[in-house]
Amino acid sequence: MLYPLLFEPNLHELVWGGHKLQTLKGLPTDGRYLGESWEISAVPSSQSVVANGSLAGKTLGDVVSTHGAALMGNRISKVNGDNFPLLVKFIDAQGDLSIQVHPNDALAQARHGKLGKTEMWYVMDAEPGASLLAGFKEPISKEEYARRVEDGSIVDVLARHEVHPGDVFFIPAGRVHAICSGILLCEIQQSSDVTYRLFDYHRLGLDGKPRQLHTQEALDAIDFRVYDNYRTAYEPQPEGAVRIVDCEYFAVSVLSTSGTLRRNLLAEDSFVTLSCLEGACTITTYEGQSLSLSRGHSCLVPASQADFTIEADGTSSCGVKLLESFARG
Repeated sequence: MLYPLLFEPNLHELVWGGHKLQTLKGLPTDGRYLGESWEISAVPSSQSVVANGSLAGKTLGDVVSTHGAALMGNRISKVNGDNFPLLVKFIDAQGDLSIQVHPNDALAQARHGKLGKTEMWYVMDAEPGASLLAGFKEPISKEEYARRVEDGSIVDVLARHEVHPGDVFFIPAGRVHAICSGILLCEIQQSSDVTYRLFDYHRLGLDGKPRQLHTQEALDAIDFRVYDNYRTAYEPQPEGAVRIVDCEYFAVSVLSTSGTLRRNLLAEDSFVTLSCLEGACTITTYEGQSLSLSRGHSCLVPASQADFTIEADGTSSCGVKLLESFARG
């Protein structure tokens, strides 16, 4: 029988990373500069490994192959086969990430045989004055793009947004973006590792060599249009669920409670991911299977178990806050 899955730590050292992920997840600091924790991943190069129950030691890909629609949902399984469609991360940016863009499905499939990457960010913590880049603030031509990438002034035409905890940004494929220093966030995205770097501040990678740029490849992926607003507006609620993103690939909600909150998502016919942002809780399925989830940890609720309660453990005066996602296609 399937049950809610916890996973072993899956941590990635990156040149711009810091030490907040170890603290977030209650792990010893070992001197590495960790940029990403891949909380729930079936990307072949870095798969999540089950940490609890009878499936412990299995990769997420193994579980998907064995349990198919019971894990992913009939609809999601029919569309994606054995390919788990989402990737959930925590990201700690001690330094600025490269300026980058992701291709859409058509371009990524044609070039790499992979999915494109649409993603969203929920800011968990931000140092005073911290900001990120998302979208253009003024129109530029493809010719101007090439010149600005060459001389490093591409930053000057991007929209910069000061951020605070609780801020949300939706980053569709084609939108130029960069997480900047002093930000800790949760990212939910299509399950893809295709990224085009436009500019990387002339920085050396962990191997002491310049990191690869994809200036020409990115040109065909970029949406050069200027939009009125790049930040997602929503009304936080002290109790209940607030939908913050709903796109063709995934839906994401913020869940908050100081008591007990029921979530019945069986009609969505999808697995559910839960990432704990604040506090701690017990998650119990309608079949009576329970697990504890604390800040900095995530779990995967199979589609067949997607009727569950979240009970705050009472140790935090603010209760518990989680980011919930399920797949759309």
